[in-house]
Amino acid sequence: MRELFRWEQRLPLGAPLPRDAVGAWIAHREREWERLEGSDFVALPLPAAPADLDPFDVDAAAEPLAALGLAYGAGLAGRERPGFFLAELLERRELDDGVTVLVCGREHARGLFAPPAALLGRTIVLRRESFARWMWEKFEAFALKRPDGAFKAVVAAYGLDADFHAALPHMLDEQGETLLLHELGEHRVARRFEPGWAAMRLALPDRRTDLQVRAVRDLVADLETTLPTLLERGDATALHFWFSTFDGHRAALCPALPAAYDAWRQGGNAQALRATVERGRDHFDRLARELLALHAGRGDEAAGAIAELLSSPRAVLET
Repeated sequence: MRELFRWEQRLPLGAPLPRDAVGAWIAHREREWERLEGSDFVALPLPAAPADLDPFDVDAAAEPLAALGLAYGAGLAGRERPGFFLAELLERRELDDGVTVLVCGREHARGLFAPPAALLGRTIVLRRESFARWMWEKFEAFALKRPDGAFKAVVAAYGLDADFHAALPHMLDEQGETLLLHELGEHRVARRFEPGWAAMRLALPDRRTDLQVRAVRDLVADLETTLPTLLERGDATALHFWFSTFDGHRAALCPALPAAYDAWRQGGNAQALRATVERGRDHFDRLARELLALHAGRGDEAAGAIAELLSSPRAVLET
């Protein structure tokens, strides 16, 4: 909420926040959200677009908004939480995979949830402003204790300590491409796993299992696309950046990866890290297919077996 306040008031990254103003703003926001909760979505009021344009129809909204120099995103975070944004369109390009990439600048509208990158159908959006704010929050947390590890290597590579704001644009340029690789990996995984994967997630009754299932898919995307590409390029800084974001259920399911990274960072050969990536790719692809098979065979009754499998040692890739 504090970060959303800073964005809405157009305050610089790291600007001190007036406590009383933030408190009053949060109270107002919560009242407004409570008033809107349960309301139906309405059509997007776009010129040169159908009057009944669904707010989740990103593809239909793209062309009318691009003519105005704008980009729009809409989707669900998890299974229920909707997220939208409207931003300045900086760049549009097409990839060989049939994917369109939209690079977005200043955001004119957004919600509390603001991922720096997202796959929306066949469109990948890179949100530079959200990415910048995410990096500032990570840098603030890092500066408290300055722990050794992947993010410290990122700080050193870009000189964030010397002048964060001056170094930030270069970092966003380069590591935006790392975010793009993940979303491209997600697109490739979707071509194999959908629509079964979405149906499986909708049938899961608890948040923990849903987060674990999401982590499995993230791992497949990165182990098939992101990490092999970075290793092939020999891009050490991008590897540091990727591992600086590796946490939560992904790290719990794959402790072999950070162990291999630590050995590489301390002077080991990249071949050992590459071998772990290949082993992880095969492991999580099999696990993902097993999850899909459980759902296909048992339908909604598979939730318990899926949760049991994901909580078992068999799901984890150890060192």
